[in-house]
Amino acid sequence: MFGGDASREWHGKAACRGPQAVVFYPPDTGEQSDERQWRETQAKAICNQCTVVVRCLDSAVTRRETHGIWGGTSEAERRVLIDR
Repeated sequence: MFGGDASREWHGKAACRGPQAVVFYPPDTGEQSDERQWRETQAKAICNQCTVVVRCLDSAVTRRETHGIWGGTSEAERRVLIDR
């Protein structure tokens, strides 16, 4: 894991595609902590159903993705993985 993913063909198989993608990033207008927690819980529930979640997380960590929910992890959770 975390070796990189040159091919992005997995994007087309991601469960987050479509209108539900809105929960993977905070709104431009900001959000309260309880709203953020609800949004992240919803996004992670979608990730839990996804067949490419491991590839998504691998790609996010490799690219040092700093925004949004990727591979079932938040920014703070990925920071821990990146810092290892």
